[in-house]
Amino acid sequence: MCSFSLKRLPWPCRAFILVLLLLPVIAVAGEPLRVVVISDMNGSYGSTRYEAPVDAAMARILELKPDLVISTGDMVAGQRRPHLSRKEIEAMWQAFHAHVSEPLAGAGIPFVVTPGNHDGSAYKGFALERAIYAEQWMPREPGVRFLDDAGNPYHYAFELGDVLFISLDATVVGHLPPSQMDWLHGVLDKYGQDYRRRVVFSHVPLWPFAQGRERDFIGDPDLQALLEAADVDLYLSGHHHAFYPGAMRGVAFVSQSCLGAGPRRLLGVKDRSPRSFTLIEISDDELNIAAIAAPQFESAIDWNTLPARIHSSVAKLKRADLSDAGVGRLRLE
Repeated sequence: MCSFSLKRLPWPCRAFILVLLLLPVIAVAGEPLRVVVISDMNGSYGSTRYEAPVDAAMARILELKPDLVISTGDMVAGQRRPHLSRKEIEAMWQAFHAHVSEPLAGAGIPFVVTPGNHDGSAYKGFALERAIYAEQWMPREPGVRFLDDAGNPYHYAFELGDVLFISLDATVVGHLPPSQMDWLHGVLDKYGQDYRRRVVFSHVPLWPFAQGRERDFIGDPDLQALLEAADVDLYLSGHHHAFYPGAMRGVAFVSQSCLGAGPRRLLGVKDRSPRSFTLIEISDDELNIAAIAAPQFESAIDWNTLPARIHSSVAKLKRADLSDAGVGRLRLE
């Protein structure tokens, strides 16, 4: 057997060989971080069936091989009265894992979640569903480095590459509890400036996007001010079932379309938002976004078909590419 040691070579030769060995690592490090966001995959109350767009989207996501997949909630179809039994709730989760969690795990793609009102509601009467949500996710290691996981799987913070990600527990309408606001302030104050980008995600959005959901939002000016002060780049949300890349005062707010039942119309728009998942590429200098639309999930929603602004009684969001939020359209190859 032959053996070889770099120590036997002159230093210039050793340095040259080390550079060659590190080139693949350097190339990978220079690539943008690719993140996919999926949302609102549930069907009718109690259903264990997932519509065809969910499976088609998952097949496409596996082809894209992103660095991370985020769910912004409503993975199963709970929050029903009369209340679902433990057996019914667990059957829904078993179906979800078969369609979504297990394919991602098998491909080695990290998958992180935040609770929605249909899978981890904090509304009174749904304590069992909320407890089972935690039971489902606590044992599932997402493959990321947590910075603060005391509230996992509801609210928590982690890093991936040079990006700080924060999940908020927002399953009810109205302001976040003071304890969670204090926690968020502490996380951003402690870790925020250590990262090139900061991304926050929750189920219920901070501001409204869709018709029929005009009252379903957090609506806290103090939260908006905190995001601005901490230089948060991106706030991702679900619940409104319509894609829109909006921005206000330097923060980009991206509402996800649904993959499951009930696509909705954006405020001031007559057509329903196509089912889609969101693809985000984050690099040192750019943050670009596309919504990849059903049924084939091969083409992106044209931002020119989206309104330049969305007006509600509480906020005015400008389309991100027309704003100063530093977010652009992702061009698909």
